[in-house]
Amino acid sequence: MSGTSIRVGVIGLGKMGQPMTRNLLKAGFTVAVCNRSPGSTSKMVGEGAIDGANPRGVSEQADVVITSLPDPAAVRNVYLDADGLIESATTGQIFIDTSTIDPGLSRELAQKLGNKGAAFLDAPVSGGVSGAEAASLTIMVGGNEDAFAKATPVLEAIGQKLHRVGPSGSGTVVKLANQLLVGINMAGVAEALVLGVKAGADPAKMLEVLSTSFGGSKMLDRGVPLILDRNFVGATPVDLIRKDLGLIADLAAELGVPLSTGNQARAVFDRAHDTDHGAEDMTAIVIPMEQEAGIEVVRITAGE
Repeated sequence: MSGTSIRVGVIGLGKMGQPMTRNLLKAGFTVAVCNRSPGSTSKMVGEGAIDGANPRGVSEQADVVITSLPDPAAVRNVYLDADGLIESATTGQIFIDTSTIDPGLSRELAQKLGNKGAAFLDAPVSGGVSGAEAASLTIMVGGNEDAFAKATPVLEAIGQKLHRVGPSGSGTVVKLANQLLVGINMAGVAEALVLGVKAGADPAKMLEVLSTSFGGSKMLDRGVPLILDRNFVGATPVDLIRKDLGLIADLAAELGVPLSTGNQARAVFDRAHDTDHGAEDMTAIVIPMEQEAGIEVVRITAGE
């Protein structure tokens, strides 16, 4: 395999799969696609992709297959169904799963694909929709070093920061650690804002100061402007982080690792879900906190 002569398949054309497909096309790859809802497939075909019809159809037209799916159940279906990717895999193919799942499933898929002579890379991504659109994603990869090297031209078309972090399952483990920090950080940002505003602080000034202090974080820099603008459009939904925190809790329980802070963050996301904010951006976890505190975190205009 070399350069854009690699035929690529993309299965799952959601918020991440569509921009990844566009960037692969922009880089000159031939890309076959499919999605559970046909509208997204038609959209990508209109932009130059090939309609693979279903996972097997995509696999039959690709040397490297990327899956971008919402949860472990969807990954299981696409790979393990009777007509799924493992059944149709051929020697030399490389399968890259960018979904956030559990490491046990990643290792199971790697073993079963290895039995078919194919390779599997668990390669979850970080950077959100904006990172996918800009092809600037951080990609944390677990799997065979040779397969990673062969897949690098494809990965470079969708991300800027590629990290092979170890054998199969390692990419998933690192992504779950990242999501644990995301959940905890976002919960802390929301609490700090509500506390500060309730006590009389200007939230924009809080951002200005905290972003250059020890309390600064990417979640602070991303979250505060969205909250101040009341922009809760679901770029990275509450329910997505909530799903990841559930996977993290399951892994921690399996390993006997205490997760007190993570469990508290999970409760914050559960509360946002239970109050009908699950489809909104993760910054919407602030809304139940605001309601309980009796304030709203908004920009303070001159004279207030």
